Amino acid sequence: MPEVRIIAKNFMDMVASMPAMKLDKLYENGFICEAILRSLPPLAKKYVLQLLHIDQPVLARLFAEWVLPDGLSKHKVAIDRLLQLRLFVEALDRKNEKTYKVNPTYQRSLQQLLVHGGTLPRESMPSNITVRLPTLEDLETYALEQWECFLLQLISPSHADKTLNISSSLMKVFQRRLLSQRDREAPKLTESGFQFLLMDTNAQLWYIIREYISNSEERGVDAGDLISFMLELSFHAIGEAYNINTLTDFQRNIIKDLADLGLVKLQQGRKESWFIPTKLATNLSVSFTESSSRKEGFVVVETNFRVYAYSTSKLHCEILRLFSRVEYQLPNLIVGAITKETLYNAFDNGITADQIVSFLRQNAHPRVAQRIPAVPDNVTDQIRLWESDINRVEMTEAYYYDEFPSRDVFEGACDCAREWNGLLWEDSKKMHLVVKSEVHSYVRDFLRRQK
Repeated sequence: MPEVRIIAKNFMDMVASMPAMKLDKLYENGFICEAILRSLPPLAKKYVLQLLHIDQPVLARLFAEWVLPDGLSKHKVAIDRLLQLRLFVEALDRKNEKTYKVNPTYQRSLQQLLVHGGTLPRESMPSNITVRLPTLEDLETYALEQWECFLLQLISPSHADKTLNISSSLMKVFQRRLLSQRDREAPKLTESGFQFLLMDTNAQLWYIIREYISNSEERGVDAGDLISFMLELSFHAIGEAYNINTLTDFQRNIIKDLADLGLVKLQQGRKESWFIPTKLATNLSVSFTESSSRKEGFVVVETNFRVYAYSTSKLHCEILRLFSRVEYQLPNLIVGAITKETLYNAFDNGITADQIVSFLRQNAHPRVAQRIPAVPDNVTDQIRLWESDINRVEMTEAYYYDEFPSRDVFEGACDCAREWNGLLWEDSKKMHLVVKSEVHSYVRDFLRRQK
Protein backbone atom coordinates (compact mmCIF):
# COMPACT_ATOMS: atom_id res chain seq x y z
CA MET A 1 0.00 0.00 0.00
CA PRO A 2 1.46 3.39 -0.92
CA GLU A 3 2.20 5.91 1.79
CA VAL A 4 -0.08 8.89 2.42
CA ARG A 5 1.92 11.30 0.25
CA ILE A 6 1.82 8.87 -2.65
CA ILE A 7 -1.97 8.63 -2.50
CA ALA A 8 -2.38 12.39 -2.72
CA LYS A 9 0.10 12.61 -5.57
CA ASN A 10 -1.56 9.77 -7.46
CA PHE A 11 -4.79 11.77 -7.41
CA MET A 12 -2.97 14.66 -9.10
CA ASP A 13 -1.33 12.15 -11.45
CA MET A 14 -4.83 11.32 -12.62
CA VAL A 15 -5.25 15.00 -13.43
CA ALA A 16 -1.85 15.11 -15.17
CA SER A 17 -2.67 12.04 -17.29
CA MET A 18 -5.75 13.67 -18.81
CA PRO A 19 -5.58 14.74 -22.50
CA ALA A 20 -4.56 18.36 -23.11
CA MET A 21 -8.03 19.41 -24.27
CA LYS A 22 -9.73 17.97 -21.17
CA LEU A 23 -7.09 19.49 -18.94
CA ASP A 24 -7.62 22.94 -20.45
CA LYS A 25 -11.37 22.49 -19.98
CA LEU A 26 -10.71 21.63 -16.33
CA TYR A 27 -8.59 24.78 -15.94
CA GLU A 28 -11.47 26.98 -17.07
CA ASN A 29 -12.80 26.70 -13.51
CA GLY A 30 -11.04 29.07 -11.11
CA PHE A 31 -11.78 26.94 -8.04
CA ILE A 32 -10.16 23.91 -9.65
CA CYS A 33 -7.14 26.05 -10.51
CA GLU A 34 -6.85 27.01 -6.84
CA ALA A 35 -7.15 23.37 -5.76
CA ILE A 36 -4.36 22.40 -8.16
CA LEU A 37 -2.22 25.27 -6.86
CA ARG A 38 -2.67 24.04 -3.28
CA SER A 39 -1.41 20.59 -4.25
CA LEU A 40 1.92 21.85 -5.64
CA PRO A 41 5.29 21.75 -3.85
CA PRO A 42 6.14 25.15 -2.25
CA LEU A 43 8.69 26.12 -4.91
CA ALA A 44 6.28 25.23 -7.73
CA LYS A 45 3.60 27.46 -6.12
CA LYS A 46 6.13 30.31 -6.05
CA TYR A 47 6.93 29.92 -9.74
CA VAL A 48 3.27 29.93 -10.76
CA LEU A 49 2.48 33.05 -8.73
CA GLN A 50 5.59 34.87 -9.96
CA LEU A 51 4.68 34.26 -13.60
CA LEU A 52 0.93 34.64 -13.17
CA HIS A 53 0.82 38.18 -14.58
CA ILE A 54 3.66 37.75 -17.10
CA ASP A 55 2.44 37.01 -20.62
CA GLN A 56 5.83 36.53 -22.26
CA PRO A 57 7.84 33.29 -22.04
CA VAL A 58 10.64 33.32 -19.44
CA LEU A 59 14.03 31.71 -20.05
CA ALA A 60 14.42 28.41 -18.16
CA ARG A 61 17.93 29.35 -16.99
CA LEU A 62 16.53 32.39 -15.17
CA PHE A 63 14.50 30.14 -12.88
CA ALA A 64 17.67 28.39 -11.73
CA GLU A 65 19.10 31.79 -10.76
CA TRP A 66 16.20 32.35 -8.37
CA VAL A 67 17.26 29.51 -6.06
CA LEU A 68 20.36 28.86 -3.97
CA PRO A 69 22.78 26.16 -5.15
CA ASP A 70 21.52 23.65 -2.58
CA GLY A 71 17.97 24.17 -3.84
CA LEU A 72 18.59 23.19 -7.47
CA SER A 73 17.29 19.66 -6.98
CA LYS A 74 14.02 20.99 -5.50
CA HIS A 75 13.85 23.40 -8.42
CA LYS A 76 14.01 20.52 -10.91
CA VAL A 77 11.31 18.58 -9.05
CA ALA A 78 9.09 21.70 -9.05
CA ILE A 79 9.55 22.31 -12.80
CA ASP A 80 8.93 18.62 -13.50
CA ARG A 81 5.63 18.75 -11.60
CA LEU A 82 4.50 21.92 -13.39
CA LEU A 83 5.19 20.33 -16.77
CA GLN A 84 3.35 17.12 -15.82
CA LEU A 85 0.23 19.10 -14.92
CA ARG A 86 0.64 21.32 -18.01
CA LEU A 87 0.69 24.39 -15.79
CA PHE A 88 3.90 25.37 -17.59
CA VAL A 89 4.18 25.25 -21.37
CA GLU A 90 7.71 24.57 -22.60
CA ALA A 91 9.04 26.09 -25.83
CA LEU A 92 12.26 27.23 -27.56
CA ASP A 93 12.93 30.88 -28.41
CA ARG A 94 14.73 32.22 -31.49
CA LYS A 95 18.12 31.51 -29.93
CA ASN A 96 17.04 27.92 -29.35
CA GLU A 97 16.93 28.46 -25.57
CA LYS A 98 14.31 26.70 -23.45
CA THR A 99 11.51 28.90 -22.09
CA TYR A 100 8.50 28.43 -19.80
CA LYS A 101 5.14 30.12 -19.80
CA VAL A 102 2.05 29.59 -17.64
CA ASN A 103 -0.72 27.67 -19.40
CA PRO A 104 -2.91 30.51 -20.81
CA THR A 105 -6.20 28.89 -19.76
CA TYR A 106 -4.94 28.26 -16.23
CA GLN A 107 -3.40 31.74 -16.07
CA ARG A 108 -6.61 33.47 -17.13
CA SER A 109 -8.81 31.53 -14.69
CA LEU A 110 -6.52 31.99 -11.69
CA GLN A 111 -6.04 35.69 -12.45
CA GLN A 112 -9.78 36.21 -12.51
CA LEU A 113 -10.24 34.27 -9.26
CA LEU A 114 -7.56 36.24 -7.42
CA VAL A 115 -8.54 39.67 -8.76
CA HIS A 116 -12.33 39.45 -8.84
CA GLY A 117 -13.03 36.53 -6.52
CA GLY A 118 -14.88 33.39 -7.46
CA THR A 119 -18.55 32.57 -7.50
CA LEU A 120 -19.77 29.03 -7.01
CA PRO A 121 -22.37 27.81 -9.52
CA ARG A 122 -24.87 27.62 -6.65
CA GLU A 123 -25.66 29.68 -3.58
CA SER A 124 -26.62 28.37 -0.16
CA MET A 125 -30.32 28.22 0.56
CA PRO A 126 -31.94 30.83 2.86
CA SER A 127 -32.66 29.75 6.43
CA ASN A 128 -36.42 30.31 6.09
CA ILE A 129 -36.59 27.41 3.62
CA THR A 130 -34.21 25.01 5.35
CA VAL A 131 -35.20 23.99 8.85
CA ARG A 132 -33.38 22.05 11.53
CA LEU A 133 -29.99 22.11 9.88
CA PRO A 134 -27.43 20.11 11.89
CA THR A 135 -24.85 21.98 13.94
CA LEU A 136 -21.22 21.77 12.86
CA GLU A 137 -20.58 19.38 15.73
CA ASP A 138 -23.51 17.16 14.74
CA LEU A 139 -22.38 17.27 11.11
CA GLU A 140 -18.86 16.14 12.00
CA THR A 141 -20.26 13.32 14.12
CA TYR A 142 -22.51 12.26 11.22
CA ALA A 143 -19.58 12.31 8.75
CA LEU A 144 -17.34 10.16 10.95
CA GLU A 145 -20.16 7.71 11.75
CA GLN A 146 -21.02 7.39 8.07
CA TRP A 147 -17.35 6.90 7.16
CA GLU A 148 -16.92 4.25 9.86
CA CYS A 149 -20.07 2.48 8.68
CA PHE A 150 -18.68 2.48 5.13
CA LEU A 151 -15.33 1.07 6.30
CA LEU A 152 -17.04 -1.66 8.31
CA GLN A 153 -19.19 -2.64 5.33
CA LEU A 154 -16.04 -2.54 3.18
CA ILE A 155 -13.99 -4.94 5.31
CA SER A 156 -16.52 -6.72 7.52
CA PRO A 157 -20.17 -6.39 6.40
CA SER A 158 -21.43 -8.52 9.29
CA HIS A 159 -20.25 -5.89 11.80
CA ALA A 160 -21.88 -2.90 10.06
CA ASP A 161 -24.83 -1.35 11.93
CA LYS A 162 -26.63 -0.46 8.72
CA THR A 163 -26.38 -1.23 5.02
CA LEU A 164 -25.37 1.61 2.71
CA ASN A 165 -26.84 2.20 -0.74
CA ILE A 166 -23.52 1.73 -2.53
CA SER A 167 -23.93 -0.77 -5.35
CA SER A 168 -22.21 -4.12 -5.02
CA SER A 169 -20.22 -3.47 -8.21
CA LEU A 170 -18.87 -0.18 -6.84
CA MET A 171 -18.11 -1.77 -3.48
CA LYS A 172 -16.07 -4.43 -5.32
CA VAL A 173 -14.06 -1.64 -6.93
CA PHE A 174 -13.16 -0.31 -3.49
CA GLN A 175 -12.39 -3.81 -2.22
CA ARG A 176 -10.27 -5.08 -5.12
CA ARG A 177 -6.91 -4.17 -3.55
CA LEU A 178 -8.04 -4.44 0.06
CA LEU A 179 -9.66 -7.89 0.11
CA SER A 180 -8.90 -11.24 -1.49
CA GLN A 181 -11.20 -14.23 -1.77
CA ARG A 182 -10.67 -17.84 -2.76
CA ASP A 183 -13.37 -20.19 -3.88
CA ARG A 184 -16.00 -20.80 -1.17
CA GLU A 185 -13.95 -18.91 1.40
CA ALA A 186 -14.86 -15.72 3.20
CA PRO A 187 -13.04 -12.58 1.95
CA LYS A 188 -9.80 -11.80 3.79
CA LEU A 189 -7.90 -8.55 4.17
CA THR A 190 -4.83 -8.26 1.96
CA GLU A 191 -1.58 -6.68 3.09
CA SER A 192 -2.80 -3.42 1.54
CA GLY A 193 -6.10 -3.82 3.38
CA PHE A 194 -4.43 -4.12 6.79
CA GLN A 195 -2.29 -1.07 6.09
CA PHE A 196 -5.31 0.87 4.80
CA LEU A 197 -7.11 0.46 8.12
CA LEU A 198 -4.18 1.95 10.06
CA MET A 199 -4.13 5.10 7.93
CA ASP A 200 -5.75 8.27 9.21
CA THR A 201 -9.16 9.28 7.85
CA ASN A 202 -7.82 11.76 5.28
CA ALA A 203 -5.44 9.18 3.79
CA GLN A 204 -8.25 6.60 3.61
CA LEU A 205 -10.53 9.16 1.97
CA TRP A 206 -7.98 9.99 -0.73
CA TYR A 207 -7.50 6.29 -1.46
CA ILE A 208 -11.24 5.66 -1.88
CA ILE A 209 -11.75 8.79 -3.98
CA ARG A 210 -8.85 7.79 -6.23
CA GLU A 211 -10.41 4.34 -6.76
CA TYR A 212 -13.81 5.97 -7.36
CA ILE A 213 -12.40 8.21 -10.09
CA SER A 214 -10.22 5.54 -11.71
CA ASN A 215 -13.31 3.38 -12.26
CA SER A 216 -15.51 6.21 -13.55
CA GLU A 217 -15.10 5.43 -17.26
CA GLU A 218 -16.42 1.87 -16.70
CA ARG A 219 -19.55 3.40 -15.17
CA GLY A 220 -20.01 5.71 -18.16
CA VAL A 221 -18.86 8.79 -16.24
CA ASP A 222 -16.27 11.19 -17.63
CA ALA A 223 -13.29 11.32 -15.25
CA GLY A 224 -12.69 15.01 -16.01
CA ASP A 225 -16.27 15.96 -15.11
CA LEU A 226 -16.04 13.90 -11.93
CA ILE A 227 -12.76 15.49 -10.80
CA SER A 228 -14.15 18.92 -11.64
CA PHE A 229 -17.30 18.42 -9.57
CA MET A 230 -15.49 16.95 -6.56
CA LEU A 231 -12.89 19.72 -6.41
CA GLU A 232 -15.62 22.30 -6.88
CA LEU A 233 -17.61 20.69 -4.05
CA SER A 234 -14.65 21.13 -1.70
CA PHE A 235 -15.08 24.93 -1.86
CA HIS A 236 -18.65 24.85 -0.57
CA ALA A 237 -19.17 26.03 3.01
CA ILE A 238 -19.39 23.38 5.72
CA GLY A 239 -22.86 23.23 7.27
CA GLU A 240 -24.60 25.30 4.57
CA ALA A 241 -27.52 23.84 2.62
CA TYR A 242 -27.42 23.75 -1.20
CA ASN A 243 -30.44 22.96 -3.36
CA ILE A 244 -30.35 19.57 -5.08
CA ASN A 245 -32.12 21.13 -8.07
CA THR A 246 -28.97 23.15 -8.87
CA LEU A 247 -27.18 19.89 -9.75
CA THR A 248 -27.19 18.15 -13.11
CA ASP A 249 -28.45 14.57 -13.39
CA PHE A 250 -24.84 13.35 -13.45
CA GLN A 251 -24.02 15.34 -10.28
CA ARG A 252 -27.12 14.05 -8.48
CA ASN A 253 -25.98 10.47 -8.95
CA ILE A 254 -22.53 11.37 -7.65
CA ILE A 255 -23.90 13.22 -4.63
CA LYS A 256 -25.78 10.08 -3.52
CA ASP A 257 -22.53 8.09 -3.48
CA LEU A 258 -20.77 10.90 -1.61
CA ALA A 259 -23.56 10.91 0.98
CA ASP A 260 -22.93 7.21 1.65
CA LEU A 261 -19.24 8.04 2.22
CA GLY A 262 -20.07 10.88 4.64
CA LEU A 263 -18.86 13.74 2.42
CA VAL A 264 -22.33 15.32 2.34
CA LYS A 265 -25.58 14.94 4.26
CA LEU A 266 -28.86 14.82 2.34
CA GLN A 267 -32.04 16.34 3.80
CA GLN A 268 -35.60 16.59 2.54
CA GLY A 269 -37.95 19.50 3.26
CA ARG A 270 -41.62 19.90 2.44
CA LYS A 271 -40.96 21.10 -1.10
CA GLU A 272 -37.20 21.22 -1.53
CA SER A 273 -34.32 18.86 -0.87
CA TRP A 274 -30.72 19.85 -0.26
CA PHE A 275 -27.23 18.61 0.49
CA ILE A 276 -24.91 19.82 3.25
CA PRO A 277 -21.12 19.45 2.78
CA THR A 278 -19.14 18.01 5.70
CA LYS A 279 -15.50 18.51 6.63
CA LEU A 280 -14.57 15.40 4.63
CA ALA A 281 -15.70 17.17 1.44
CA THR A 282 -13.79 20.37 2.11
CA ASN A 283 -10.60 18.35 2.78
CA LEU A 284 -10.54 17.27 -0.87
CA SER A 285 -8.95 20.54 -2.01
CA VAL A 286 -6.27 20.88 0.68
CA SER A 287 -2.98 19.12 1.17
CA PHE A 288 -2.48 16.47 3.84
CA THR A 289 -0.39 18.80 5.96
CA GLU A 290 -3.26 21.31 5.98
CA SER A 291 -6.02 18.75 6.53
CA SER A 292 -4.35 16.56 9.11
CA SER A 293 -5.47 18.52 12.14
CA ARG A 294 -5.20 16.39 15.23
CA LYS A 295 -8.41 14.67 16.27
CA GLU A 296 -9.08 13.62 19.84
CA GLY A 297 -7.48 10.27 20.56
CA PHE A 298 -8.88 7.35 22.50
CA VAL A 299 -6.02 4.90 23.20
CA VAL A 300 -3.98 4.49 26.39
CA VAL A 301 -1.01 2.10 26.34
CA GLU A 302 0.61 1.08 29.62
CA THR A 303 4.15 -0.15 30.26
CA ASN A 304 2.80 -3.66 30.85
CA PHE A 305 1.52 -3.74 27.20
CA ARG A 306 -2.11 -3.36 28.26
CA VAL A 307 -4.27 -1.30 25.89
CA TYR A 308 -7.33 0.70 26.94
CA ALA A 309 -9.44 2.27 24.19
CA TYR A 310 -12.14 4.68 25.33
CA SER A 311 -14.46 4.26 22.36
CA THR A 312 -17.89 2.96 21.38
CA SER A 313 -16.79 2.40 17.76
CA LYS A 314 -16.92 -1.11 16.32
CA LEU A 315 -14.35 0.00 13.75
CA HIS A 316 -11.86 0.95 16.48
CA CYS A 317 -12.33 -2.50 18.00
CA GLU A 318 -11.67 -4.18 14.63
CA ILE A 319 -8.53 -2.08 14.12
CA LEU A 320 -7.16 -2.98 17.55
CA ARG A 321 -7.70 -6.66 16.73
CA LEU A 322 -5.17 -6.25 13.91
CA PHE A 323 -2.24 -6.14 16.34
CA SER A 324 -3.57 -6.83 19.86
CA ARG A 325 -5.74 -9.34 21.73
CA VAL A 326 -9.08 -7.78 22.66
CA GLU A 327 -10.01 -9.29 26.04
CA TYR A 328 -13.34 -7.66 26.73
CA GLN A 329 -15.48 -4.74 25.59
CA LEU A 330 -17.70 -2.49 27.71
CA PRO A 331 -20.17 0.07 26.31
CA ASN A 332 -17.47 2.77 26.10
CA LEU A 333 -14.24 0.88 26.79
CA ILE A 334 -12.20 -1.74 24.90
CA VAL A 335 -9.54 -3.57 26.90
CA GLY A 336 -6.79 -5.58 25.27
CA ALA A 337 -3.12 -6.49 25.32
CA ILE A 338 -0.26 -6.34 22.84
CA THR A 339 1.46 -9.73 22.74
CA LYS A 340 4.25 -11.34 20.76
CA GLU A 341 1.75 -13.63 19.04
CA THR A 342 -0.63 -10.84 18.00
CA LEU A 343 2.26 -8.78 16.65
CA TYR A 344 3.71 -11.71 14.71
CA ASN A 345 0.27 -12.18 13.16
CA ALA A 346 0.17 -8.47 12.27
CA PHE A 347 3.65 -8.61 10.71
CA ASP A 348 2.64 -11.68 8.69
CA ASN A 349 -0.28 -9.65 7.32
CA GLY A 350 2.05 -6.91 6.10
CA ILE A 351 1.63 -4.39 8.92
CA THR A 352 4.90 -2.80 10.04
CA ALA A 353 6.05 -1.86 13.53
CA ASP A 354 6.26 1.80 12.51
CA GLN A 355 2.62 1.76 11.37
CA ILE A 356 1.48 0.29 14.69
CA VAL A 357 3.52 2.75 16.75
CA SER A 358 2.34 5.64 14.57
CA PHE A 359 -1.30 4.58 15.02
CA LEU A 360 -0.93 4.38 18.81
CA ARG A 361 0.72 7.81 18.96
CA GLN A 362 -1.71 9.55 16.62
CA ASN A 363 -4.70 8.17 18.53
CA ALA A 364 -3.33 8.64 22.04
CA HIS A 365 -5.97 9.69 24.59
CA PRO A 366 -5.75 13.40 25.56
CA ARG A 367 -4.67 12.39 29.09
CA VAL A 368 -1.51 10.76 27.74
CA ALA A 369 -1.06 12.62 24.43
CA GLN A 370 0.81 15.44 26.20
CA ARG A 371 3.31 13.06 27.73
CA ILE A 372 6.70 12.50 26.17
CA PRO A 373 6.51 9.81 24.98
CA ALA A 374 2.77 9.25 24.59
CA VAL A 375 3.44 5.52 24.15
CA PRO A 376 5.94 4.02 26.64
CA ASP A 377 9.44 3.51 25.23
CA ASN A 378 9.64 -0.09 26.40
CA VAL A 379 6.50 -0.89 24.37
CA THR A 380 7.63 0.80 21.14
CA ASP A 381 11.14 -0.68 21.45
CA GLN A 382 9.76 -4.19 22.00
CA ILE A 383 7.38 -3.89 19.03
CA ARG A 384 10.33 -3.01 16.79
CA LEU A 385 12.50 -5.77 18.28
CA TRP A 386 9.85 -8.40 17.60
CA GLU A 387 9.56 -7.12 14.04
CA SER A 388 13.34 -7.34 13.55
CA ASP A 389 13.19 -11.00 14.62
CA ILE A 390 11.18 -11.93 11.53
CA ASN A 391 12.38 -9.24 9.13
CA ARG A 392 16.10 -9.82 9.11
CA VAL A 393 16.07 -9.92 5.31
CA GLU A 394 13.59 -8.00 3.19
CA MET A 395 13.21 -8.34 -0.56
CA THR A 396 12.17 -5.25 -2.51
CA GLU A 397 11.84 -4.94 -6.28
CA ALA A 398 14.07 -2.09 -7.35
CA TYR A 399 15.89 -0.36 -10.21
CA TYR A 400 19.58 0.55 -10.20
CA TYR A 401 20.86 3.74 -11.89
CA ASP A 402 24.43 4.79 -12.65
CA GLU A 403 26.46 6.76 -15.21
CA PHE A 404 24.69 10.06 -14.55
CA PRO A 405 25.85 12.84 -16.90
CA SER A 406 26.30 15.34 -14.04
CA ARG A 407 25.95 15.71 -10.29
CA ASP A 408 22.97 18.04 -10.72
CA VAL A 409 21.06 15.39 -12.67
CA PHE A 410 22.00 12.76 -10.06
CA GLU A 411 20.77 14.94 -7.18
CA GLY A 412 17.62 15.80 -9.11
CA ALA A 413 16.91 12.09 -9.65
CA CYS A 414 17.49 11.42 -5.93
CA ASP A 415 15.07 14.21 -4.99
CA CYS A 416 12.50 12.92 -7.49
CA ALA A 417 12.68 9.43 -5.96
CA ARG A 418 12.63 10.87 -2.45
CA GLU A 419 9.62 13.04 -3.28
CA TRP A 420 7.74 9.87 -4.30
CA ASN A 421 8.96 8.05 -1.18
CA GLY A 422 10.84 5.54 -3.34
CA LEU A 423 14.53 6.17 -2.60
CA LEU A 424 16.14 2.97 -1.29
CA TRP A 425 19.89 3.74 -1.52
CA GLU A 426 22.27 6.33 -2.95
CA ASP A 427 26.03 6.67 -3.25
CA SER A 428 26.83 10.37 -3.64
CA LYS A 429 30.52 9.84 -4.40
CA LYS A 430 30.05 7.32 -7.22
CA MET A 431 26.61 8.73 -8.22
CA HIS A 432 24.78 5.40 -7.95
CA LEU A 433 21.08 5.18 -7.13
CA VAL A 434 18.53 2.46 -6.26
CA VAL A 435 14.77 3.20 -6.28
CA LYS A 436 11.61 1.19 -5.66
CA SER A 437 10.08 -0.34 -8.78
CA GLU A 438 6.82 1.59 -8.34
CA VAL A 439 8.59 4.96 -8.72
CA HIS A 440 10.89 3.86 -11.55
CA SER A 441 8.61 5.43 -14.19
CA TYR A 442 8.71 8.83 -12.46
CA VAL A 443 12.50 8.82 -12.19
CA ARG A 444 12.81 7.62 -15.80
CA ASP A 445 10.53 10.43 -17.04
CA PHE A 446 12.52 12.94 -15.00
CA LEU A 447 15.81 11.79 -16.55
CA ARG A 448 14.38 11.92 -20.07
CA ARG A 449 13.49 15.56 -19.55
CA GLN A 450 17.11 16.33 -18.67
CA LYS A 451 18.38 15.28 -22.11
